Amino acid sequence: MLDETSPPRLRRHDRAKPRDQRREPAAVVPLALAALFLVTTGLVALALGRYSVPLGHVIEILTSRIAPFPTEANATEQNIVLLVRMPRILLAALVGGGLALGGAALQAVFRNPLVSPEIIGVSAGASFGGALALLLGLESALLVTGSFAFGLIALATLFLITSGRGGTPMLMVVLGGVVTGSFFSALVALVTYVADPNTTLPAIVFWLLGSVATATFTKVLVAVVPILGGAVVLFALRWRINVLSLGDDDAAALGVRPRPLRWVVLLAVALIVAGAVAVSGAVSWVGLVVPHLARMWVGPDHRILLPVSFLLGAAYVVLVDTVARTATAGEIPLGVLTALIGAPVFFLLLRRNRERIWESA
Repeated sequence: MLDETSPPRLRRHDRAKPRDQRREPAAVVPLALAALFLVTTGLVALALGRYSVPLGHVIEILTSRIAPFPTEANATEQNIVLLVRMPRILLAALVGGGLALGGAALQAVFRNPLVSPEIIGVSAGASFGGALALLLGLESALLVTGSFAFGLIALATLFLITSGRGGTPMLMVVLGGVVTGSFFSALVALVTYVADPNTTLPAIVFWLLGSVATATFTKVLVAVVPILGGAVVLFALRWRINVLSLGDDDAAALGVRPRPLRWVVLLAVALIVAGAVAVSGAVSWVGLVVPHLARMWVGPDHRILLPVSFLLGAAYVVLVDTVARTATAGEIPLGVLTALIGAPVFFLLLRRNRERIWESA
């Protein structure tokens, strides 16, 4: 039985229409609104902080880098906006957009709106790589490399667990992800146990809670490659993901090979998640809540759902990070706030849609 992650079947007279007539102009509206929300959130985030910068000065600073317009902003304001807050906001947008996009793609692959990127165990593997690098006192570049490498190792472990002669049932992928995630989570616990409680342990714990406080343009460049690389793959396959969410039988009848396509999607999501965790630590609930909200807004068509999820996820994490660095005198870990916000919101969504979820189970 199809659930809410499956796109509606095309009617016969819709399939007979030319491609340009099948395009719905209304699809541009949610994309434009989501992009406007992201831009507005980013501008507000650039202005807010311990050292407030007027919003007009922020716009002048940004436009002065594009065209030779004069600005009334002083050197301190320009340095804060361009060198301190800009890389942090860009990194938060990449992390949030990537996690939301990965969650939306996985929910289509598993045909279940309750699936998140953590289900394939890549987050736990990347977390172990970063925690191990902190334990060994490695540089930040090696921390990112180790986190990304162990994220890919977790994906390879999942592939070894589920590989076989026949097709791979979805249940085997889920169970393999649980096994992989539990194994690497145990290794993370071992690292925190042997870490020095006076020096290394606080750094490991803070990193595992998730944060973009140490953002630099170098980290942004590191995150761009895997996150945008995986995003490009998912955007290119968005029509095939629509077909895959109908089920293996229907997908095969429409000429799509389900198993290779599913692994391509899983690999793209693994690249995104590993890249996000490598630069920000574990930021939970974004890949579960944001795609659900986007689906309630634009529907289950992944041609629209995937880009809207990316934009909403980027704006959401930028907004939460702004709260994290301005709400109190000390910095609140990003992963703590996303969990505090995401869990109650998702509970309300479950209460509202529980009958639909049970009927589709």
